[in-house]
Amino acid sequence: MKVRLLALAVPFAFAAQLTPLAHADENLLGYVAGTETLPQGASEIYLIMTHRLDKGEGNYPAGSADYSAYDYQFEYERGITHRLTGTLELKGQSIDTSGLVIDGYMPGAESYGFKLSGVEGKLKYNFLSMAKDDIGLSTTFSLQQNWLDPHSGKDKDTTKFELGLQLQKLFLDDQLSLMANTGFEGTYAKRDPLDAATQASADAAIQAITGDPAATFEWPTEPEMEIEFNLGLGASYRFAPNWNIGLETEYQTEFETEVGQERWTWFAGPSIHYGSKQWWATLTWFEQLAGGKEQYIGQTDDDLHLIEKTKHELRLKLGYNF
Repeated sequence: MKVRLLALAVPFAFAAQLTPLAHADENLLGYVAGTETLPQGASEIYLIMTHRLDKGEGNYPAGSADYSAYDYQFEYERGITHRLTGTLELKGQSIDTSGLVIDGYMPGAESYGFKLSGVEGKLKYNFLSMAKDDIGLSTTFSLQQNWLDPHSGKDKDTTKFELGLQLQKLFLDDQLSLMANTGFEGTYAKRDPLDAATQASADAAIQAITGDPAATFEWPTEPEMEIEFNLGLGASYRFAPNWNIGLETEYQTEFETEVGQERWTWFAGPSIHYGSKQWWATLTWFEQLAGGKEQYIGQTDDDLHLIEKTKHELRLKLGYNF
């Protein structure tokens, strides 16, 4: 795991060798967004890598779980007007998991390298600019289509829309930036059926976990509809030219058509940011502090949600504007 974390940190370390000045839409934090948009005609490209790791001890066989997944986002942003920015994004993922079977979610071990997993389009409109109006206020709308499940790694057709609101305020001669985000996301998803061999293996695993020789692994293929709400808060402080340190937190909760509230999680962690005239880098460690509702059979960390989330996340964001 240390090697994987080091691999994520290398590009950030390289960024530190470059020099001054920030620009309009640089991301001071990893998860909580600011309000600024790109100037009209300006462009920016992003690379965002998120490492999600650790779902606990696992349950098959007990004590031998290993869960590690990487999400990749390749974005192109364009300033359509001075207030409106458009984004096109290509998504990818890789996954390596074993020792964990979650009825209805994860049928067993899965391991593969990089695969394309989805596409997304987003618009961001700035109502109030910090430079002119003392406080920043923006809204975002995005639509995405995914064909891989980020949790199990299996095929899953997912259509999502997200509506968000961002606030930002500067203090201490612009050295301190406070940000707040809120939004909701609607999801329509449908899984492909498991092949016979995978189904049989998952059935055997569930029987071993439950001790019930008649138990079968459930893998619903009927369409699902979900709504997620989130609230994020963050602070970023410029402690040296071009350098910021930050702290951010995010609460998420999800409701599913048949079960009501399906999960909730609370994450928090530190960030460090470097911004030069043309490009910037942000590194964030996000730790799950608490979570609840659904848990998998044999889960030992009963104060966390570890079905769709992990204990830890590490995110690296690189941006280049031109």
